[in-house]
Amino acid sequence: MSSIEHATVLDLAAGGSRDRRAFLRDLSRHALACALVPSPWRVTRRPRLQESPFTLGVASGDPTPDACVIWTRLAPRPFEPLGGMSGERVVLRWEVAHDEGFSRVVDRGQVACAPELGFSAHVDVRGLDPDRWYFYRFTLPAGSSPVGRLRTAPSEGAERPLDFAFVSCQHWEQGHFTAFEHLAREDVSLVAHLGDYIYETAAEQGRVRAHHGHEVLTVEEYRTRYAQYKTDPALQAAHASCPWVVTWDDHEVDNNYAGLTGENLLESEEQMRLRRAAAYQAWWEHQPVRVPRARSWADLSITRSVPWGATANFRVLDTRQFRSDQACGDRIRPVPCGDWTDPSRVMLGDAQERWLTDALRGSGAAWEVLAQQVMMAPFDSEPGEVVEVSMDNWSGYPVARDRLLGTLAERPGRTVVLTGDIHASFVNDVRSAFDRHDRPVVATEFAGTSVSSGGDGSEAWGTFEQLSADNPHLRWQNNRRGYVRCRVTAREWVSEYRTVDYVSRPGAPVRTASSWRCEAGRPGVERVG
Repeated sequence: MSSIEHATVLDLAAGGSRDRRAFLRDLSRHALACALVPSPWRVTRRPRLQESPFTLGVASGDPTPDACVIWTRLAPRPFEPLGGMSGERVVLRWEVAHDEGFSRVVDRGQVACAPELGFSAHVDVRGLDPDRWYFYRFTLPAGSSPVGRLRTAPSEGAERPLDFAFVSCQHWEQGHFTAFEHLAREDVSLVAHLGDYIYETAAEQGRVRAHHGHEVLTVEEYRTRYAQYKTDPALQAAHASCPWVVTWDDHEVDNNYAGLTGENLLESEEQMRLRRAAAYQAWWEHQPVRVPRARSWADLSITRSVPWGATANFRVLDTRQFRSDQACGDRIRPVPCGDWTDPSRVMLGDAQERWLTDALRGSGAAWEVLAQQVMMAPFDSEPGEVVEVSMDNWSGYPVARDRLLGTLAERPGRTVVLTGDIHASFVNDVRSAFDRHDRPVVATEFAGTSVSSGGDGSEAWGTFEQLSADNPHLRWQNNRRGYVRCRVTAREWVSEYRTVDYVSRPGAPVRTASSWRCEAGRPGVERVG
């Protein structure tokens, strides 16, 4: 079984009561599984803390019909090394209940919080009932965490509707997370985050609010950057409201990195491997994810499937770790150029591409959902005969994209592509190929705007109207901040683009900028609002 097919979580839960010897044995096993170096830190069950250690909130994620991952990280002083924790490993208690008052507890246990893992806690709670809400919390003798909600997925084969939202690109320095305030109040069962959860650099001017520190490189620096984002009350509220499905994009490591190639080509492959290991470890430490074990943090695989009964199957993709370097020096280039059409160039890597192809061909779900990062449909940014596209998007990997589009064309009208990265909203017809404008439509792409990246934005890009003739597959575009709310049944899919007019100051109201509908088995999308 490949590492992509093997979807066993690093299960750090110590369910039920157990003696100290069993607890230490399990902790050592999990540390080895993470390729961590053992340390001489001792264990305490009653840490002496002067402040609350739950400053980063709680989260749940990757639900199945009988399980869900719950998360927190102990950090009483988030900007200090190890979040202000001492060197003592801590036993943290957790509970899951039917009610918010925890009078009807369905499961409880203990989890190890170790300095080697940044004092993070991941518990894969199992044995739950399908398709229902639960409440969860973590406790120490000094007090309890905030209460979060989780929901399990429907049973396999059940045609249950799904209300969910997707988001991406939350740059701390460029705006407030107002979108999350509104998202936390939405009646959704799931949130998909498509990457750029943090930004790795730090600006010196033009900031709405400042990053703590400079550009991050080490695991401790990445931890501090995640901790800063996690202190945002709106982000905490959105995480606590329902489970999330999370993937990463480039800024979790380095802007526009490709495999072991950094943005500015200043770091060697070995230096990039070390940086990627630090970044991937910090990402895992701060996300409620169920992912395969890895021999090295630098090779952490996050590709996985998250089914929602017979209604939808989320294919969570990684378009960064395994891709070839961008063609033609990256950026936006006229094509053809350089090695742009080299058939050996890949976006997903061979193993992930085979996994996705097999999954799409073998699925019986009404909808296949590609939760991924960069825009699949091209955007020609030069009017007239010259075609100019982004080398960082799927348009920079035309042969790899054509292979995937060929697979989607085998069963047209059942795939929806969810996209982040671009800091703007797009609705695209996805065609069987993009070499001609008359190719048949086989899928729909909903590209969501950013939470805050890019600042307040505008109603549309200034060049949109003059470029529409060169991009006939592009149905709609908007440049405000926000998120996309989706209502999915076995028969139809409706997406609502929810936007805010400003993020440079708090308090912006939310509105629906447009709504779109797809019918299962019928390729194409229509505007309904």
